[in-house]
Amino acid sequence: MKPETIENHGVRLRPFRLDDVADVVVGCADPLTQRFLDGLPRPYTEADARQWIVEGAPAVFAAGGAAYAVADPATDRLLGAVGLSHPIPQRRQAEIGYWVLPGARGRGVATAATRALAGHAFASGIDRLELLAQVENVASQRVAVTTGFRPEGVRRGGGLTPGGGRRDLAVWVRLADDPPGPYPRPLPDLPGGRLTDGVVVLRRLEPEDTDEMYRLNTSPDVVASRVPPGPPTREEIARRGLGAANQWLVGTVAAMTILDAASGAVAGTCMLLHDQPGGQGMLGYSLFPQWRGRGYATRTVRLLARWGFEQVGLARVWAGTLPENLASRRVLERAGFRYEGLLRARLPGAGTSRGDSTVYGLLPGELVD
Repeated sequence: MKPETIENHGVRLRPFRLDDVADVVVGCADPLTQRFLDGLPRPYTEADARQWIVEGAPAVFAAGGAAYAVADPATDRLLGAVGLSHPIPQRRQAEIGYWVLPGARGRGVATAATRALAGHAFASGIDRLELLAQVENVASQRVAVTTGFRPEGVRRGGGLTPGGGRRDLAVWVRLADDPPGPYPRPLPDLPGGRLTDGVVVLRRLEPEDTDEMYRLNTSPDVVASRVPPGPPTREEIARRGLGAANQWLVGTVAAMTILDAASGAVAGTCMLLHDQPGGQGMLGYSLFPQWRGRGYATRTVRLLARWGFEQVGLARVWAGTLPENLASRRVLERAGFRYEGLLRARLPGAGTSRGDSTVYGLLPGELVD
């Protein structure tokens, strides 16, 4: 690809210049950029910026990729960078990536630059663009959603950490003939970032919740009702928190943390597992012992089911419990769920044993406040 100037979607893509050095250092030395771009030198210095401008960026173009400075069309001042890497000419495929200066974030710069370069790449003969992001990099994946990239899964261990380890990467892809416009998300964001009835608050599960979620999921009474039985490892809980944003964006699971509205304390966790083809969702929940018996589980179920019907557009919400879990069954019944039957030997138990599961269902209009 030739290093020509591209102006589209309100940004200018141009080759880097030596007068960009100071801004490149600010952008690439920024902690957030360093966190999510594993290949950057640490620390990032003026010498690194000069080497990139004089040697690195031209080498990318020479190898069939692209390395553009993203500039403000009015001032030509650097706002960030966008580029194409790992070109595979025989497949007419490349990978697109970007970073934005701290002072230019929140203005749609990455979205505009991605649209501009993607359009130019498709017009130049590329058929498939991949966008890879760390699973916890929500901002980058929102750019993918907005610019019409579609989820294709998680590449396990697809990225290298600065320490030599490996990390998972979310894979988003856009084809040249994909319809224009954003990817239609199956699970919308929570209104205002939360659901609340004034007593409990539901918000998205975050990586920072790992300690509390590990404490909850290793408590004996929660372990007793887990499927399959047994405590999870802390690594499993941490990976769940890191992957929660990605799963929400792609539309598979909405995992949430339950908070006490008055104190902000973590009371438990809940989730809605989205069955897109079936137009239904399965919900689940778990509370710390000190928050039980206060109606918090029932409030959580009502909030989650209402969001599923009104915002997600589900035709049915269901939940399953162990037959002996009478407290959970009463929670569902108080919210309007109806008993639909017993699935014999549905759940894996200890060793080779199997356990039964009750099934409760709720249709629109049946929710009891």
